[in-house]
Amino acid sequence: MKKIDEFRKPLSGFENQMPRGWVWDDTRTFLAVARHGTLSGAAAELHLGIATLSRRIERLEKALKLPLFVRQQSGYQLTEEGAGLIEKAEALEAAAAAFSSGVSRATQLSGRVRLATAENLATALILPTLPQFQAQYPGIRLELVTDITTVNLHRRDADVALRMVKPERGNVTLRRLGTLGFGLYASPDYVAQREAHDDAGDYDLDAFITWGETQAHLPAAQWVERVLQGREPALTTTSLATQLAAAKAGLGIAVLPHFLAREAGLDCVAEDIGVDQPIYLVIQTDLTQSGRTRAVADFLAELVASNRERLSGWYSR
Repeated sequence: MKKIDEFRKPLSGFENQMPRGWVWDDTRTFLAVARHGTLSGAAAELHLGIATLSRRIERLEKALKLPLFVRQQSGYQLTEEGAGLIEKAEALEAAAAAFSSGVSRATQLSGRVRLATAENLATALILPTLPQFQAQYPGIRLELVTDITTVNLHRRDADVALRMVKPERGNVTLRRLGTLGFGLYASPDYVAQREAHDDAGDYDLDAFITWGETQAHLPAAQWVERVLQGREPALTTTSLATQLAAAKAGLGIAVLPHFLAREAGLDCVAEDIGVDQPIYLVIQTDLTQSGRTRAVADFLAELVASNRERLSGWYSR
């Protein structure tokens, strides 16, 4: 397995060099006039009126507080200050062309990408921002698979995966994006009741909501099993959404992701119980050069990065 390279490198930014009041169209006008030496030649290139070009040059000179041209009867001649800005203006022109080309390629990408991930990441993280991705890549059709227990990338059941278990085999490329933090949570009423009975120091009298036998390998399920020491849980489920709902109903304590539990209004009983899980971006190695697959991988990487504190739970501690 290989680590995923950074898919996007930011373009060199020139915005910090630009004065207040700067408009990109004015720079285009500046370059056209400098290259043609006349307003009429620049007007023909840009398909604009001479009066419009003259206003843009004046606006740019006012923004820069510099004279860019000497107006002569024969045409426009660059001043020393204007000549010194040609290189920067051309760099801006190149950056704008690269940006436009990138937008054009984005709209041309098409096809299906199958993404496997946990249901909680799909519903609470990916789906709310998916419209932005679809607006940028209207031709890419995303197939979302949340039953990840049956998905194996080495069998090509999916093209990309966002998962908490590191793959141990297969021709896949992976990158660790962040951490999904877990804690112990219950409803405010349940917490108030256990504190009133002096049960806050241990879990001997607590009712626990946990996973069924099929998910007994999960770190959260194993943690609860160690705490119960043979006692029966109050409820077992096969989904995190059900555990969240059961905890909200006051049925007991559950090991839940910090961001889901807090946003659901649950109270934290214990913040750090040692079951935090890494978040991996996994992709079929032979698809790393596929434009549509890389677009999805970039989207996921940026999404996790922008929500890193939220997912880990540190944003509200």
